[in-house]
Order: sequence, then structure tokens, then C-alpha cells
Amino acid sequence: MSPPAPSLRALGHRLHDVVVRIRRVTDSPVLVHLARAGLLAYGVMHLLIAFLALRMALGLRGADADQTGALLTVAAGPGGRLLLIAIGLGMLSLALWQAAEVLLWWHGLLDPAHRVRTAVVCAKCLAKGAVYGFLGLTALLFALGLEYEADERLRDLTEDTLLIPGGALLVGTAAAGVVAVGLYTFVRGCTGGFMRDIDLPAAPDRWEPVIEVAGRIGYLAKGIAFALVGVLLWRAATSADVSTATGLDGAMTAIAGVGAGPWLLGGIAAGFAAFGGYALARARYPDRDPSS
Repeated sequence: MSPPAPSLRALGHRLHDVVVRIRRVTDSPVLVHLARAGLLAYGVMHLLIAFLALRMALGLRGADADQTGALLTVAAGPGGRLLLIAIGLGMLSLALWQAAEVLLWWHGLLDPAHRVRTAVVCAKCLAKGAVYGFLGLTALLFALGLEYEADERLRDLTEDTLLIPGGALLVGTAAAGVVAVGLYTFVRGCTGGFMRDIDLPAAPDRWEPVIEVAGRIGYLAKGIAFALVGVLLWRAATSADVSTATGLDGAMTAIAGVGAGPWLLGGIAAGFAAFGGYALARARYPDRDPSS
């Protein structure tokens, strides 16, 4: 006679033990240091975007004022390929470290009273991990010489999507999602919830106000920029004019094209620089609390 099947409770305990062991791996000092290197690269990337946006505000064109432009700037410098590999590995480690926070919250999905909130928190963990992972893979592709410009890739993708049945709806949905991300980022800058990503007990008290101000300015600037990307993508969906489908660099160009554009773009550049400073502070005092 075969032994009775293990109870659901026993299976739950076993699964919990496995998750705890995996989480211990993601909490290892080695991965934490690699994740901090990823946060450092993330901060430097925003400082480079700020520099490229400032050049645009001054009427000087160079690499696109976006993530790919920042990576191309790194690639063109001394030891560019090695730096891109370091950035890529650091960002992928950061992605793993951030996404692994799901392992702390997953059990809440089994509790009907906390299921919705837990799902939102886990979605935030995975979304952050996906962003970091995408940037890490992009850096590694650039290190291999497989370079591209984000604006051109987005226009090509938008054009291909508009050619299929229901394509305009798909592009419009994506645009609404980008606008929502921009608004969320802007609201996070208003509320200061981003400070939960800083290990405040480890940070000196005198630096907390500086970090908070930098984070607020940075999140507000990023929120405005990303919301504008969504608006431009929405225009492409409603007008079938793919020239308006553009990424961050296109949004910067659109800002520069209005009457007070150079001043506004200078402000956005300052905001991205502030966010870069905030990211550097987070690299020094990292936390991955996604509950904000």
C-alpha cells in the first residue's frame, strides 16, 4: 500500500522552506554589492541623460538624450566595452535583487484579505526588475556592438503594429500605460514614497533632507518626461503618423521646440541630474522595500 499523499499544509511548508533558502541567496553580500553597482550605473546613466539633455537645450546635438544615448556615450569613451559589460552585469544583478523581493510577499497571495495589495506589491517588484533587466541586456548588446537608437526602434515597432488589425488600439493602450507610468512617477515625487527605497537608519540624518529633495525633483521631472512620451505615442495611434511615436529623446526634442523650450528642457535636465544623485544615494544606502 502506497503511503498517503502529503497534505497541502505539508506542501506549503516545503514550498516556504524553498522560498526562504532562495531568498537567503538573493540576500547574499555578493549579490547585494553587485546590485549596488547596478544602482551606481543607474545613477550615472541618468547623469549622462541630464548632460545630453542640457546639450540639446543649448542647441548642441550629440547622442540621443535617453538611455541608449547614455550607453552610446559610454561606449565611445575609453574602455567603453568593458564599462558596458560592467554596467550590464550590475543592472542584471540589480534586476534579480529587486525582483526577488516577491519571495518575501508571495504568501500574501494565499490570503484573500491581503491578496490584492500583495499582487500590487509583487507587480511593482517585477516591474522594477524588468526595467533594470532590460537596461542590463541593452548594455550587454551594446558591448557586443549591437547598437540601436530607441526612438527609431519605437517608430518601427509602432508602424508595424498600426498595420495589423486592431493595431491602433494596441498602440493607444500602450500609450495610456506609458502616461499612467508617468503620472505614477510624478505622484511618487509628490508623496515622497521613494524614500522607502533608502535604508534611512543607515543614512546620516543630515543627508536625509538632501536625498529627499533630489528624489522629489528627479521623480517629478521623470514623470513629466514619460507622460509626454505617452502623449506623443497616443497622437501616433490616433493620427497614424508614426513620426510622432518617439521615446524619451523625442519628448526632450518636443520640449525644446516650444517657446520657452530651452529653459524648460534645462529644468528637465536638472531634474534628471537630481534623480541621478538620488540613485547614487540609494546605491550607498540601498533598500528594496516595494510597499510604497
